[in-house]
Amino acid sequence: MFYHAYEHYLESAFPYDELRPLTCDGQDTWGSFSLTLIDALDTLLILGNVSEFQRVVNVLQEGVDFDIDVNASVFETNIRVVGGLLSAHLLSRKAGLEVEAGWPCSGPLLRMAEEAARKLLPAFQTPTGMPYGTVNLLHGVNPGETPVTCTAGIGTFIVEFATLSHLTGDPVFEDVARKALKALWKNRSDIGLVGNHIDVITAKWVAQDAGIGAGVDSYFEYLVKGAILLQDKELMSMFLEYNKAIKNYTKFDDWYLWVQMYKGTVSMPVFQSLEAYWPGLQSLIGDVDNAMRTFLNYYTVWKQFGGLPEFYNIPQGYTVDKREGYPLRPELIESAMYLYRATRDPTLLELGRDAVESIEKISKVDCGFATIKDLRDHRLDNRMESFFLAETIKYLYLLFDPDNFIHNDGSDFDVVVTPYGECVLNAGGYVFNTEAHPIDPAALHCCRKRKEEQWEVEDLMREFYSRKKTKKFTLKRAPDHGEGEDAKDPENASSEKAGEKRNSKKSSHSLLSCPSQSFNSKLAVLGQVFLDNT
Repeated sequence: MFYHAYEHYLESAFPYDELRPLTCDGQDTWGSFSLTLIDALDTLLILGNVSEFQRVVNVLQEGVDFDIDVNASVFETNIRVVGGLLSAHLLSRKAGLEVEAGWPCSGPLLRMAEEAARKLLPAFQTPTGMPYGTVNLLHGVNPGETPVTCTAGIGTFIVEFATLSHLTGDPVFEDVARKALKALWKNRSDIGLVGNHIDVITAKWVAQDAGIGAGVDSYFEYLVKGAILLQDKELMSMFLEYNKAIKNYTKFDDWYLWVQMYKGTVSMPVFQSLEAYWPGLQSLIGDVDNAMRTFLNYYTVWKQFGGLPEFYNIPQGYTVDKREGYPLRPELIESAMYLYRATRDPTLLELGRDAVESIEKISKVDCGFATIKDLRDHRLDNRMESFFLAETIKYLYLLFDPDNFIHNDGSDFDVVVTPYGECVLNAGGYVFNTEAHPIDPAALHCCRKRKEEQWEVEDLMREFYSRKKTKKFTLKRAPDHGEGEDAKDPENASSEKAGEKRNSKKSSHSLLSCPSQSFNSKLAVLGQVFLDNT
């Protein structure tokens, strides 16, 4: 299925963003980035195609330009382009690419991801810190741009932007993502719910429907995944508070409805296909029983139509007018993959089989797989969104491939040497962004500036041992048990020398046996530090 779609994209649509499978041509949709190629890149490696991964990396480096006069979705560019490039960057070594010195803290794909993300930063320059929904990649935010943005478009940056900040050392990305998350939290209703769309200038809620689906979905997802990725208790605390309100006001018989965010009264008794990520998210916080019950509700809808309609009227048990389509979305399959990892319940494999069979039967055409315009009569639409290769196929493959490296339990790993010390990578625990691009959480610890401290100490110790025969050192008590200016200030001369040495050093055996200790505790001896007499 993957190669039928992928090869026809290359033949008929590249370098456009997407394949049009009914007419065998291409179109730009989200910004003219060859988007399907970026989105499919890590799927190639998960399927084991190392040579094509390597080829595409070279194609992207030569062909993708973000310095273009295009109005781009801030949200979509982040999850598809920035997320796709970051994931491919972190998987480069595993794919057999020759990585540059300093990887994963540097590399061409990381620089591309950073360049794309910087193009999005002007959108965050608002009084509230919540971003505009669209930005011009060349000129910034257009003067007439609407200030109304959906909640998901504000709260879906922390996974990619925090990863960027940790890898590059520039805190601006994580800072703006956190500020946007906190602005949404601050503007929740008295009963603990958020609406669908908000004015990013005034923080006034424009659409006050509260639920877990379209326009809100990945905000909740990123609170949980951001908390896991960053081991951040505050983000998890936010989600758990929301989760209480969601259960109190929107949950009915293991379905989740839409309610008025201030009153909690039902506004839309519908299930949306985008909500099908929720059981997978519940499994990530350990709420597996509730997740399975909700998943089985959603699976009955799939079996009714051979896919999930965009909207499904729960009381009537049927589709909603003008929302009968299925654009090959991944969310229910995504939840099945997570829940199968947690339970090994064969019902989840049955969903996977049903998905494969129905997509093959209904959606497959000569030039790829087409969006299903209407699940009632299986009419098709001339579009194959990039998430079909990035998410739908990937989650199906991972559901049926228990030995894939993505499912690593930590028994296998790689050790790499970075400018900041040794680093463990590819040990598992990958966090998928909302476009199914896996991020290795261990990588966020490879480029931390705190690691510099360990190397500074090693450099100082080497200097001490090499010079002690010719120079006289004395012990001098430092204020606050070693936490004096010299111990903390990275601008002092000894740190500069250490930095110069560190940059020229490629690999060395650690002189220190306790790398987990802090800088001060390693350098201090009963509150004393070594200082050069001169």
